[in-house]
Amino acid sequence: MSSVPDPAVVPAPEAQDLQKSRVDPDISDPGASEHGLVTPVLASADVPETTKWEVWSWYAYYIGANGLALFNFGPTAFQNLLSQAAPEDTGLLPFAGRDRNVNSIVLLTNGISFAIQAALFIIIGAYADFGSGRRWILVFWSIVSFGIGFAWLGVHEPSKWEAGVGLYIVGLICYQLTLTYWTAAFPSLARNTPHIKEVARAYADGEISQADYDRQDELERSRLSNTAFCIQSLGEVVILAIIVGILFGVDVNASTEANNRGLSVLITFATAVWLVLSIPWFLIEKKRPGLAIPRHMNIISVGFWQLKEALTKIWHLKQSLIYLVGYFLLGDSLNTTVTVIATLQNEVVAYDTLTLTYLLIVGIVSQAAGIAVYWWLQQRFQLGAKTMFNVVMVGIVLLDGWGMIGNWTDRFGFHHVWEIWLYQAFYGLFVCQWYSYSQILISSVTPRGHEFLFFSLFTIVGKTSSFIGPFVSSAIIDASPGHNNNSAPFYFLFGLTLVSAAGLWLFLDLDKSAREQEAFLIQQKARTALASDSE
Repeated sequence: MSSVPDPAVVPAPEAQDLQKSRVDPDISDPGASEHGLVTPVLASADVPETTKWEVWSWYAYYIGANGLALFNFGPTAFQNLLSQAAPEDTGLLPFAGRDRNVNSIVLLTNGISFAIQAALFIIIGAYADFGSGRRWILVFWSIVSFGIGFAWLGVHEPSKWEAGVGLYIVGLICYQLTLTYWTAAFPSLARNTPHIKEVARAYADGEISQADYDRQDELERSRLSNTAFCIQSLGEVVILAIIVGILFGVDVNASTEANNRGLSVLITFATAVWLVLSIPWFLIEKKRPGLAIPRHMNIISVGFWQLKEALTKIWHLKQSLIYLVGYFLLGDSLNTTVTVIATLQNEVVAYDTLTLTYLLIVGIVSQAAGIAVYWWLQQRFQLGAKTMFNVVMVGIVLLDGWGMIGNWTDRFGFHHVWEIWLYQAFYGLFVCQWYSYSQILISSVTPRGHEFLFFSLFTIVGKTSSFIGPFVSSAIIDASPGHNNNSAPFYFLFGLTLVSAAGLWLFLDLDKSAREQEAFLIQQKARTALASDSE
């Protein structure tokens, strides 16, 4: 996202002064929309200042939306039902026109889910930056998510595996939608904190340089994103500790049926926690309207116009395009890698709910420690978000290399319980920071006022890549000898990770991106003014 100071604290420049135009490329002229310009309502002195309680309610939502219900235990329950429903002699179930093994079905349903997500993000993202109803998008999909989570309470028998398919697919869709539109709020929160408003004032008065302002802006966004991730991890550990008590209470080790029922109970409990912790954000979030709808458009036509604008803008923002392509490839690799390892993990620990919970606790404690260390290093040595992102990419390359070795030997490569414990620690310490720093980088390449559009665009790209990867991996497994080499996809994933990581490391430049965004916004202002004069 361009580090242009908030127009609420920077005086609007004269049109002929290009140097000052760099300071405030957004147009706050009340009559601009009459000439067809989509003007950010954020360019107003009335934008509410971010408060401490608002930030903490935003953190609280993320503690609830930790993924335990629909992203962790939901997929485990689904795969567990498939494994029990599949005949012992073949291990195959009829799905999508042919007999498939359990891992192939999981990857295929993942791909279907991601394809539907991409379509929804195209529709929703086109409208989300307009008007004042953006917050209701998150509310709506959160409520649907709660319904899916509670529905798992009635699906814990192998004969209901087909119902599990539906809950799994819709659950992943809802979870990704809620996470994306929760994340899209953080650039606005960061840019309206008292600290950044003061920094913007100092820049406008000539007390600090553009580079100083850029640095403070990036650090504030990093602070909110990393703090949210760390607090969510700590909160999730507490939730998991309670879950361990619940598991002993329902005696999941008594029988297979008790283990099945225990998984459904855990999903329901995690969903209930999510519901309770989401309420403060729904009540406290301040109304920060998005873009104004031009006079000659309506809420229907403006969405199509916005999609056209997005496709046009990305070609003018070369660094944004570089990151979009890299995000597409690396996101595909990481998402598919996590899915493949999860299927291997579930097989290695035989779907034991208690063991899976202990593994999650190790992973999340490591995750909290990892993000805290990364954030400390970034502040202590004044490192840029791109530098931290490069370190994360190295971790992803090593992870896929680890899995690829499993094709050559049974001694290493996610074949043993001890490896699964090590994987949880490694992933938490060195890889999971992707989910924070990749979002920080999206905000760094997004033009001001277009947050929801660009976060939707990146999520569409991420989801498009994420259904391609599982489809390819499923095909690789089906084509392997015996149709059951679940490590075979790591050949594809290692190569994809290495190429995409190298491209982002060498070619992505966030300083260039900030200047490109400023130039684009100035050009957009000039084009709009010229068009208005010709009418």
